Amino acid sequence: MLHEILLSILGYTGDLIIDERKHQNSLGIHLSPDSLTSDKPTFKLAPDLSFIQPSDRDVIERIITLGFYYRELDRFATKSRNFSWIRSTTESTLSRTSELLKGKSENSSAYRRAIANGIVEVLSLYRSAVLQIEQKLLAESVPILTTVTHGLNKFFVLLPPLYELILEIERDDIRGGQLLNLLHKRCHCGVPELQTCIQRLLWHGHQVLYNQLASWMVYGILQDPHGEFFIRRQEDRDAEQESPHPDVPEKLARLLIDDATLTDWRLGFHIFLDMLPEYIPMRVAESILFAGKAVRVLRNPSPAFQNQDTMYYQQLRGSHQGFLKHLSIQKEQSVNIKCVGEELLPQSQADEIEALLQELKKSSEFRRRSFESAVDSIRAIAASHLWQLVVVRADLNGHLRALKDYFLLAKGDFFQCFLEESRQLMRLPPRQSTAEADLMVPFQLAALKTIGDEDRYFSRVSLRMPSFGITAKLSHVDLPKAKAYSDEGSGAVSSIASSDMSLDGWDGIALEYSVDWPLQLFFTQEVLSKYLRIFQYLLRLKRTQMELEKSWASVMHQDHADFAKYRNDRTKFSASQQRRQCFRPMWRVREHMAFLIRNLQFYIQVDVIESQWNVLQAHIQDTHDFTELVGFHQEYLSALISQSFLDIGSVSRILDGIMKLCLQFCWNIENQESSLNTSELERIIEEFNKKSNSLYTILRSSKLAGSQRAPFLRQFLLRMNFNSFFEATARGVLNVVRSRPTLPGS
Repeated sequence: MLHEILLSILGYTGDLIIDERKHQNSLGIHLSPDSLTSDKPTFKLAPDLSFIQPSDRDVIERIITLGFYYRELDRFATKSRNFSWIRSTTESTLSRTSELLKGKSENSSAYRRAIANGIVEVLSLYRSAVLQIEQKLLAESVPILTTVTHGLNKFFVLLPPLYELILEIERDDIRGGQLLNLLHKRCHCGVPELQTCIQRLLWHGHQVLYNQLASWMVYGILQDPHGEFFIRRQEDRDAEQESPHPDVPEKLARLLIDDATLTDWRLGFHIFLDMLPEYIPMRVAESILFAGKAVRVLRNPSPAFQNQDTMYYQQLRGSHQGFLKHLSIQKEQSVNIKCVGEELLPQSQADEIEALLQELKKSSEFRRRSFESAVDSIRAIAASHLWQLVVVRADLNGHLRALKDYFLLAKGDFFQCFLEESRQLMRLPPRQSTAEADLMVPFQLAALKTIGDEDRYFSRVSLRMPSFGITAKLSHVDLPKAKAYSDEGSGAVSSIASSDMSLDGWDGIALEYSVDWPLQLFFTQEVLSKYLRIFQYLLRLKRTQMELEKSWASVMHQDHADFAKYRNDRTKFSASQQRRQCFRPMWRVREHMAFLIRNLQFYIQVDVIESQWNVLQAHIQDTHDFTELVGFHQEYLSALISQSFLDIGSVSRILDGIMKLCLQFCWNIENQESSLNTSELERIIEEFNKKSNSLYTILRSSKLAGSQRAPFLRQFLLRMNFNSFFEATARGVLNVVRSRPTLPGS
């Protein structure tokens, strides 16, 4: 009977101690031997054993339940630690493929395998305890049941909860981070032995996690064959690559995702929340994601960057002498290209990252503070080297200055020259087929006149005219021109018939900026779309200012000629002098328009752009962290957009309407000097007065002027209302029609 009991507690049944599942099979109920069929033990004493007392039967059945738990835990460990997919190199490819497919169908799990290793440790202690009991019973004359019960007492605390654990794992197919969550929750119990056991299982699970973290954050490799890591490759990538910014040209979008490393950086990986352990905060998970992506970038530079770095290295080394020159250059090229990745992330830094993870692996317990501190240190290392790559080696500040020069119109002389050269072209509606080519002539002329050879960034700037349609429209004043233009044979504007067209067709002018690796990590598609939005707004503003100035210069030139003729013959040219007197109220209106546009332009260029640029430069000097730098640049662009009122729909629409009215006013004055359309001019003036005073009323509201949204807004309002003119005229202007200036012929 002794050996029957000892064999049963090691999972082997016989005639005296039976397994109820076998009895069910004998009744015709066929069950899989590898499946768990009951939450309760199935080892029982045979019912026909009459020589065992009821009290002894209860003790024996309690003892042999350990055998059931042992067998099921051993079955789980054997199944989870199945290494049959590992084969020697001599095995056929077909055989290995079939085994891999079989392994996939069985939902292999590295984390379950690790937990199984921990269970094997517990079962090894259990077998040692059984062996000691057997040796003691054979060597001494002691009570059998008492000795067995005493020797296995602690396993009554361990094995049943472990069985419940594997039962839940298999029933719910728990894997990866979910398995770590389950173990972490079960660690919090009031039984010290069980707590120590579960912590040991959790330690085994964390070994897999640390190995995956090391592969990801040291080498940039996602080692996750079973889909259990909380960092995953992005699914449905093609759908996510569709641009949410339709105003960015397609060619630019293609350039941004041309390199595989850039695609990985922007769209390649994401955090899979289902596999993220609950005790790892989202902030830490994002740091892990960033560190791995940064290491991938540093270890896999683009071929173009490698060639540039190799050429630079060769220039520093100098030229070689004699017949060895050509051979040594070829040798250096192969060596240097191979070493670029190592230079971007030195081996000493990679060793430091690995050492931090090794320290975590050695700890017997998971300490959240130590884990977060190590991740933050690794992230800081990756961010620092990425900053070095982007800011120093790729000359980020030079490109930022170039974007400021061309997208934020800091090179005012260039754009002034461009608008002057293209002024006559922009008086006509753009041709759909040749608009971009037509603009290239004044664009290149302006570059020849104002851009020097030392500007090495201008070659990256290109002018684009997007396709026409809803986005490129003509203003009311262009309609007669469009008709005449169409009569000449263009036919490009034959579909223009809408009466609510808002913007001039040339307002769709766009700039493209060519960026190379690794600057695409910084200048993303979203960032360039914001620059483009600000550029189009500033260009409309500068064009409006120039038209107001040109109209004044043109009419004044004609006025001086008329006045000279009047002095020579006062009787013959008295009508021109009378017209000169009648036009004076119109020039007061033009001065009001120019005053508003000039102050708005000064506010945006000086108070907004220059001040925010200085703030950004200070941040660039102070930080050595790539992610912080990206955040500062995002704040810079957001401040430009918000302080220029581009994100306030009501203000933006009023400003667009004011610029449109100014252009209509200029074109009406210049094109209709002989016979003014007084009703049209009166309408323009009335609309301008309403919109300008509405603008002042909105901007001076406490919601805007009293907030930190636009810190220099009060200065802009002060310059506008220096003599209280706007404040006086803004009262009730939205409800009362102001008196109109006297026009000729009215």
